[in-house]
Amino acid sequence: MSEEPQGPRGADPQDPQDPQDPQDPQTPQGDDPLERAVWRLRSRACWDDAAALLTPRAAREPEAALRRTAVLVEQCVFTGQGWGPAEDALRAAEALAADDEERGAAACERGHLAYAATLLGVRDRADEARSALGRAAALLAPGSPTRPLLHFRRGLIAQHLSDNPSDATAAFQRAHAGATAHGQRLLLSFTWRHVAAMAEHEGRLTEARYGFTESLRIREELGYLVGIAPALASLAAVLPDADEAARMRAEAHRLVRLLGGVPAWLADRLSSRKTPD
Repeated sequence: MSEEPQGPRGADPQDPQDPQDPQDPQTPQGDDPLERAVWRLRSRACWDDAAALLTPRAAREPEAALRRTAVLVEQCVFTGQGWGPAEDALRAAEALAADDEERGAAACERGHLAYAATLLGVRDRADEARSALGRAAALLAPGSPTRPLLHFRRGLIAQHLSDNPSDATAAFQRAHAGATAHGQRLLLSFTWRHVAAMAEHEGRLTEARYGFTESLRIREELGYLVGIAPALASLAAVLPDADEAARMRAEAHRLVRLLGGVPAWLADRLSSRKTPD
């Protein structure tokens, strides 16, 4: 998530990102009632219900199995729980994958799950995360719609596991460009957040405000409720108007309570008046 004039420059430790749809796996596409129902549940932090809707198709369709995996991995990232079901779903998706695109997308999910487990202190799986994303890079075609998400996740690892800001920046820039080209708006909300976070770290607050504002705007337009509180809290941290910042933090806190304490990492940080991610 940074300012439009420059495109992505930074990153935030835990923005998740998930799934694999040829267009934008994270937003409702077409007229499929099932996909729209899954999106509504996911965006409201009802991941178990969303996964249950996908279960019948996931038993036989590789794309549905990947989507179900992404839903359950997202739950792990936002709640710090549900690792077992996510692993089971991932193994099932890997077993169903029939071509390089599907195998690469499954490897991308494995890398993200291993990254999240490492970042959240569940277990050190950093080597597995790097290996899985490297495998995904080898399998996915240059123009694959999954590549922007892969770039984004490699950026997360570079920044938060490898402590390599220059590699992270380059990966986020590639992710931003790819998400723009493929029309993947939710992923763009994440790349803007990371760009803005880097700008904030470097003291470029005008640019940071722009990026965080773009991220918030996209999430509100998409109705991605579970991602709005983090966007509000991040923007509040770089606003010059203390009253407006306080209002945004209060709204973020209200949304976290509405969703039952999700995102868990944001609930903890809001309570100590720190911004998330």
